[in-house]
Amino acid sequence: MGISIQDVGTLDQIPFLPISFFKTHSIKTGQWQPQMTFFSSGTTNSRPSSHFVADLEFYQNHSRLSFEHFFGPVTKYNFLALLPSYLERPGSSLITMMSHFISESRSPHSAFYSNDYAGLLEKLKEIQNDSRKTILWGVSFALLDLAELYPYDLSNCMVFETGGMKGRRREITRNEMQEVLKEKINVKTLFSEYGMTELLSQAYSGVRDSRFFCPPWMRITCRDITDPLKKGLLSETGGINVIDLANWHTLSFIETEDLGKVYQDGAFEVLGRLDNSDLRGCNLMIQ
Repeated sequence: MGISIQDVGTLDQIPFLPISFFKTHSIKTGQWQPQMTFFSSGTTNSRPSSHFVADLEFYQNHSRLSFEHFFGPVTKYNFLALLPSYLERPGSSLITMMSHFISESRSPHSAFYSNDYAGLLEKLKEIQNDSRKTILWGVSFALLDLAELYPYDLSNCMVFETGGMKGRRREITRNEMQEVLKEKINVKTLFSEYGMTELLSQAYSGVRDSRFFCPPWMRITCRDITDPLKKGLLSETGGINVIDLANWHTLSFIETEDLGKVYQDGAFEVLGRLDNSDLRGCNLMIQ
């Protein structure tokens, strides 16, 4: 782009790398060998993104700190992970994160569930009076399947969805999904995680309201979709740019293909995808 480092004096002058470069290039800061590579799910005919991880323990601890910033120690929770599609493929950052949460929770009840909805329901019944709060963390289509096949009162649980139907069901909005879960399994607040293969940090919704909030080392800005160099839009629909300081081994300034709005208090909404961009497994449903 012909931008000299010496000419960058403000945050908005820093260029953001289009996220598609993670599909075609090896993104690294410096020379090092990865301990693990995360791959995006994408679709059958799309090329996945690759995010090289220099220090797997750093990612695990960092993802835990992102969660604990909003919800407190993981030892306060039972984690039941309903993530069938992610368990079916290698290199999932979400599975790596949830494995760490399950281990660090030190709960005998924390576990992964693939398609065993009946077994999951039995476990939920077993621990409904447990001293720990139970978190049911699921991919969207699996949570909807659970609600329709085994309607049960889950008002005593915290339900987190990762978004994405992955071709399993018709795409619906997050509000529509919340209405179904509220009716079928009595979910009063639907929590969501905003994360992706190319980021080592996560933002969460449901903390204060339905908007997403970032931990202190992560920030969302909006760019004009017709002029990506015009950044810093507030309360206007634009393309989402992410600053993730945890990506210090790779790249902290990423131009995503998500549409959204950013507000003065730093909260943001995700409204859908830019035209012609790949469907992604960890994405929220299109508004």
